[in-house]
Amino acid sequence: MELRILALQITKDGILTHIYNFSAGPAVLPKEVLRQAAAEMLDWHGSGMSVMEMSHRGPEFISIYQEAQRDLRQLLAVPDNYKILFLQGGGLGENAIVPMNLVGRKEQPATIDFVHTGSWSGKSIKEAAKYANVNIAASAQADGFRRVPPQDSWQLTAGAAYLHICTNETIDGVEYDSDPELADDTPIVADMSSHILSRVIDVSKYGVIFGGAQKNVGPAGLTLVIVREDLLGSALPVCPSAFDWKVVADHDSMYNTPPTYAIYIAGLVFQWLKRQGGIAAIEQNNIDKAALLYAALDADDFYQNRIDRQYRSRMTIPFFLGDESQNGQFLAGAKERGLLQLKGHKSVGGMRAAIYNAMPIEGVQALVDYLNEFAGR
Repeated sequence: MELRILALQITKDGILTHIYNFSAGPAVLPKEVLRQAAAEMLDWHGSGMSVMEMSHRGPEFISIYQEAQRDLRQLLAVPDNYKILFLQGGGLGENAIVPMNLVGRKEQPATIDFVHTGSWSGKSIKEAAKYANVNIAASAQADGFRRVPPQDSWQLTAGAAYLHICTNETIDGVEYDSDPELADDTPIVADMSSHILSRVIDVSKYGVIFGGAQKNVGPAGLTLVIVREDLLGSALPVCPSAFDWKVVADHDSMYNTPPTYAIYIAGLVFQWLKRQGGIAAIEQNNIDKAALLYAALDADDFYQNRIDRQYRSRMTIPFFLGDESQNGQFLAGAKERGLLQLKGHKSVGGMRAAIYNAMPIEGVQALVDYLNEFAGR
């Protein structure tokens, strides 16, 4: 019997309909990728092994790893003087791993600059304070995290170890609308966990880009780090060797056993992205999806998105009902229609729709239809 991967729901009248998963992470994966992974589960390319059973140093997995590296470098146009590392620890783990690798470049105690735009940059600030002095160069907290502070307002530290930004705040729904630029040579470290591969970026504007895989790349357990080579080799003595970027780079991410199956799935996602036309094509698709959803939210005052329009995320879209006593009814109705995981983060409340790369525009349209229906439009 053919394995069916498409999520389906049987409605009361017996009609099969798609289920659309709006989870903010772990998140929806392309159906093509899931089908291919299912077909190759027991025997990868005639090897007689599942990818989960392979030695990470065997020729079969090394070929998977090398292809994933090449495809990611091509998709993001990563310059030759940058290393791509496949690590564990997640985006939250990198909040400690980044300072442990970078503050040693400066005379101690070093200072790290931060732009505080929401919950995730807040977590990064708290973690980094264990390893260096922290300067909040700019913050949008007083405005309820509705925007990115204008760059001309940033109070940067001369000689800072680096500037840390979170370019898409998953919980708050704020996204940078462009790559920032600094007048000096201070490296910019960007947490891109929730929108990496969703839009064209200029990698050369950053010293380090990192992100957890479970939004746009693959399953939880894999972390991507793209680091400029001149930033390697200054890890603090307290940094575990498995998280020392220089050690990891010197061993092609094989210093310890990497998350092999997650790398395999990520490689399939990279191939899928290339078949879609690459990052520029997927960015236009994401623009179209976000525009469709925001138009429904903005149609009247029944729903509210509180983010300044210039900085609205294309990936993670929080919204609130004008009458929040209807939240339970809204979520129940959404579930009946196969629209899942729409409840907002517990720290913010309301609703949140994650419409990552793998969410088809049909799923966004189904959500828009329900928004209009529930609002009585």
